[in-house]
Amino acid sequence: MKMKEIVVISGKGGTGKTSLSASFAYLEGQNAIVADCDVDAANMHLLLEANFKTKEDFYSGENAFIYEDSCINCGKCKEVCRFEAINVIENQHRVDPISCEGCWYCYRVCPTGSIEMKSQKAGELYVSDIKNGGVMVHAKLGFGAENSGKLVAKVKQKAKEFAKELGKEYIIVDGSPGIGCPVISSLSGANLVVLVSEATLSGLHDLKRVLKLIKGFSLKAVAIINKYDLNSEVTKEIEAFLNENSVKVIAKLPYDEIFTKALSEAKPIVEYDSGSSLASDVIKSWEKIKDNL
Repeated sequence: MKMKEIVVISGKGGTGKTSLSASFAYLEGQNAIVADCDVDAANMHLLLEANFKTKEDFYSGENAFIYEDSCINCGKCKEVCRFEAINVIENQHRVDPISCEGCWYCYRVCPTGSIEMKSQKAGELYVSDIKNGGVMVHAKLGFGAENSGKLVAKVKQKAKEFAKELGKEYIIVDGSPGIGCPVISSLSGANLVVLVSEATLSGLHDLKRVLKLIKGFSLKAVAIINKYDLNSEVTKEIEAFLNENSVKVIAKLPYDEIFTKALSEAKPIVEYDSGSSLASDVIKSWEKIKDNL
């Protein structure tokens, strides 16, 4: 059995991407490993009741640290710091870890060797059991930390390790919105990309940007138009654009307040009201995604 990786992304936030990803994960149950790669604003754990079973610190980049007992407060480090990360507080030079870019310049000019470059804790990676009996790999980037792309890569690597070890057929990845480094990292190795858009002009604009990115990686994609009935003209534009780019629309989901009610109860729609027409549409979407792999 060959493992298949499905990455769900959107060009912007608020399209329903994470809610749909959680529904797909809930439907597939123990046959899938779930990876939340939206490390800058992770929230999928709320919908799947992740228990944060294990935690691993993530280190990336370096920060300068001044040892006060040997520092003579000559000010050379402050003079050369282009990021204004070194300030004098209570007559002592200190480094602001958020502003520090880890360039090593201050380290090299310090005459007393009082500055050390220390590895920076940039976030945390978790492995959790979730409510449908599956396993979820997720992470949280620290406040002001960088290298979210590297943290996403680590989440995906860990998810693949579990999928191989446990013999799972699918990895379901919830990617970040936008087209930045975390999204690029989440797309690596994908067998199928699911684009989630909404019937708004901003939704269409960002869909065009993210599809250009996917084409750069020569990845196969399908699309879901969420809240398609909010603006029929924009929906037609989205469909025409996707058709021009040979991207199949596998579902058009209507606006339904039950979607919001499910979110308020921290449940995927397919769990909150499995008998609703919207849940039925989501279930059919997941089946079509598997058919297109």
